[in-house]
Amino acid sequence: MDKDNALELFPVVDEEGTIIGSASRGECHGGSLLLHPVVHLHLFDNEGRLYLQKRPQWKDIQPGKWDTAVGGHVDFGEDVCEALIREVREELGLAVSNPEMLRRYVFESDRERELVNVFKVVTDMMPTPSDELDGGRFWSRTEILDSMGKGVFTPNFESEYLMLFGD
Repeated sequence: MDKDNALELFPVVDEEGTIIGSASRGECHGGSLLLHPVVHLHLFDNEGRLYLQKRPQWKDIQPGKWDTAVGGHVDFGEDVCEALIREVREELGLAVSNPEMLRRYVFESDRERELVNVFKVVTDMMPTPSDELDGGRFWSRTEILDSMGKGVFTPNFESEYLMLFGD
C-alpha cells in the first residue's frame, strides 16, 4: 500500500455519532469539515509504556509523524467496535478483547473534522506493524513528554495524550 483510497466511503455523523449521510475519504479530508468517525487505541504494555505507530510518508494526513498505536476510520456500514477490532488486526496483527472506552470527542483541523472514539488496552504481546505503518515502538511517559511540541508527534496525538494522561 502506498496511497490512501480517496474514493473510500465514510459515514458522516453528528456529534453524538448518529449517521446522517456518507462521503468519500477525499471529501472528508479535502477541507469540507464533514464530521466522520474514527477509532484510536492507546496500547500500553505491563510496564506502563505506550506503543506508538510511525505514519508512513505516503499518508494524506500527517505523514512521517508518530501517532496513536492504532488510528483508523470507521467504514460506512461498520460500527465503532468492529472498526477498532479490524484496525488493530490490520495495523498491529493483534486480536484485542474488552478494550476500555476512554472518551469520545470532536477533533478539527483545517482539513477535516473527526468524531474520535478513544480506547485503551494493556497487553503483554508485541505488536507486529503492517505495511500500513513505518513501524512502531513502546515509549515511556518521560520520552513522550520530552518530545512534545517538537514536531515529532501528530497534533492530534499530543492534544489527546495531554487530555487523557496529562499531569
